[in-house]
Amino acid sequence: MHRRPRAVVLSLSASVAVLTTAVAASATSTAPAPELPTGSGLQQAELGGHAVLPALTFGEQMPSGALAASANGVTAPFDAQPIQGFSGLLRDGDSWLVLSDNGYGTKANSADYLLRVNRLDIDFGTGTVHVLDGFGLSDPDGVLPFPLTREDRRLTGADFDPESFQRLPDGTFWFGEEFGPSLLHTDATGKVLAAPVSPEGVRSPDAPDLDGEATLGASKGFEGMALSPDGHTLYPLLEGAVAGDDPQTLRMYSFDTRTGRYTGVETRVRLESPGDAIGDLVALDDHRFLVLERDNEQGPEARLKAVYLLDSRDRDEDGYADKRLLVNLLAVPDPQGVAGEPGSFFTFPFVTIEQLAVLDDHTIVVGNDNNFPGSAGRTAGVPDDNEYALIQVDQALHAQHRHG
Repeated sequence: MHRRPRAVVLSLSASVAVLTTAVAASATSTAPAPELPTGSGLQQAELGGHAVLPALTFGEQMPSGALAASANGVTAPFDAQPIQGFSGLLRDGDSWLVLSDNGYGTKANSADYLLRVNRLDIDFGTGTVHVLDGFGLSDPDGVLPFPLTREDRRLTGADFDPESFQRLPDGTFWFGEEFGPSLLHTDATGKVLAAPVSPEGVRSPDAPDLDGEATLGASKGFEGMALSPDGHTLYPLLEGAVAGDDPQTLRMYSFDTRTGRYTGVETRVRLESPGDAIGDLVALDDHRFLVLERDNEQGPEARLKAVYLLDSRDRDEDGYADKRLLVNLLAVPDPQGVAGEPGSFFTFPFVTIEQLAVLDDHTIVVGNDNNFPGSAGRTAGVPDDNEYALIQVDQALHAQHRHG
């Protein structure tokens, strides 16, 4: 097992002294490791850190959740905006940027949820997460070609369902969203710069410009989106199959950020099962990616939560990106007792795991979307927190680092 130098692990936060051991026992298991997901290769990984942002964390004092369902002992609506539903993770110096998605699960119930990017301090030494600041998404210049929910043109979960984002070398952001599906370009403050761009012939039933029948299921748009090392190409990945495609196969597009145009289907990703979904996508270089794949279960019923290594060059010539298991998130070895007893297995049994980042050639960070207050994968009847796992992998990822 590869061991990263301790100094590198501890540089994640200025306040880190030792990796936390005071984590709820429900995060670990001393039972034998569950069966590995299908696919070639065995994982060589171990837990290096675990940090938690409590589910009941709120931000701007603006009422929210008027149409949200109460669940897991939490009663909606709320007096303030929940800090929840993270579906994207970017390094920002010593802190992290996280993207909150549409709000409460649908276009119909999320009109009072303000779309936002938050900046977090994720401290794997103390096991805590703190919200530092952030910015909201808005269209003050009237760039968007359809009516918005709010007169002040702040964007809500009824306008877009952003599930992934990337920051370019010029400081602007591109967001991948599911309602179109489309790509949305903003400046560094979240102000929309241009009309959203959708791939030809692919429309969700929630698309504002839908003319005719949808060709993609609801909430099956751009879920993960990687950025090439040079910052010129986006790789948005659909969460569901397009009508007429194999239902077990997803399209990964390529998009030129300089021209604002799609340049084709980069590759096709074959799911382990037709009922699976992807959660996030990260580029290691121009051909290799890490992807989160999951089933739609949580807690003891979960059977597949994993990180796979993809290669779009399709060297085995089967028509799909080559795919190999990197980490089984239902059984991450914890030999040092970071999150429980030494020698136990750390589990990440959430229904939606939608944050993935590469810290260095042997370290990744994974986070869940807690679907506040509806998901209870950690403890039955208790709303899931926003959790982060620092995972060390034996295989060198050879990631090509980009600007910023």
